Amino acid sequence: MGLLSQGFTTTCFDGQNFFDTDHPIADAAGAVSSVSNYAAGSEPAWYLLDTSRAVRPVIWQERESYDFQTMTDPTNPHVFMNDEFIYGVRTRVNAGFGLWQLAYASKDTLDATNYAAHFAGRRAAMMNYRADGGRILGINPTTLVVPPSLEDAALSLLNTETNAI
Repeated sequence: MGLLSQGFTTTCFDGQNFFDTDHPIADAAGAVSSVSNYAAGSEPAWYLLDTSRAVRPVIWQERESYDFQTMTDPTNPHVFMNDEFIYGVRTRVNAGFGLWQLAYASKDTLDATNYAAHFAGRRAAMMNYRADGGRILGINPTTLVVPPSLEDAALSLLNTETNAI
């Protein structure tokens, strides 16, 4: 998930950073407007994602499957000379950005007020995102991603039975 933190400086298919305040979208008449999937701030970033679709906000590609390998044969020159067994995994994988519409990032403080404002407001906004031409995309944010420093704040927000905001 380290790729998410690079979304503030890495461009996606529309030429804007993956997390940006002015992604261009054309309506049915061809008029272009800007759509944001980012709220600036000075705190560690947290993310709201729609992971319910075949296409994801972050795509994981496995080009060669994981292959566990060992060097344990006593006749192997390395094992013999170093008296050392070696274990490793050979694979070819990569991660990349999918659709920016499926992700939202905030660097505001993760507290009840901002969570309600961003989660409820942004969730509703994401559900109304449209493709070029005006077709509603039907996005349904399902996942909150936080760094370890925000885990306690996220758990207290998500695991409370009542919340007076």
